[in-house]
Amino acid sequence: MLQTDSGKVARQAAPTEWSRCEQRRSVAGAIRSSAAWVEVLALAEAVAVTDATVLIQGETGSGKELMARALHDASERAAGPFVQINCAAIPVELIERELMGQERAAFAGADMSRMGRFELAHSGTIFLDEVGELPMSVQPKLLRLLQEREFERVGGTHTVRANVRVVAATNRDLRAMVKERAFQEELYHCLHVFPLQLPPLCERREEVPQLAQHFVERTAERLAKPIAALSARSLEKPMS
Repeated sequence: MLQTDSGKVARQAAPTEWSRCEQRRSVAGAIRSSAAWVEVLALAEAVAVTDATVLIQGETGSGKELMARALHDASERAAGPFVQINCAAIPVELIERELMGQERAAFAGADMSRMGRFELAHSGTIFLDEVGELPMSVQPKLLRLLQEREFERVGGTHTVRANVRVVAATNRDLRAMVKERAFQEELYHCLHVFPLQLPPLCERREEVPQLAQHFVERTAERLAKPIAALSARSLEKPMS
């Protein structure tokens, strides 16, 4: 990392694991023209090589999942699994089982033990997407896991050690949710160790042509058909 005259962090010109990971994640490589995005990447590069918990904040479509995967790829845990769970897509009554797993006979119909996402992510990274949607009933258990790095499966008594790096993401204002008593304050502070605020695409309009061309090329490759590049006229509306 370098310090510029203006005091802002600049990226090193020398190849780094982060830059190599960007090349593997082609979308990240396609959206480096924005000054706002370059600054975020510089911060991400600094935290990727640590084991710190990262909270990625940004609007829908700003690249939160992409950033989470890039953080994993550039970390010491890159050889381990990257396990994602969308906290908003799982019914409230199932979310604890999905995260922590279950023991046989933990409830009616539970005829076998099952590992949860935290166990599946052992030695790797777990990505808690839409963490702001996590039910209040599960938040204390996640807090304990983050603080003590251990938990029990649903219906179990055996304590499981969690060797995972936690990356969370949300498009909600967790600080405001804490004030409204909709999100546990201690959990907020445990997740907010290293916040990354992603700028919305409306503030990165210079990236639109590269992004559009990137997805055109991906679509052409997937369909195995040649697709012409987008015309300047077709980009006028999204750029305006």
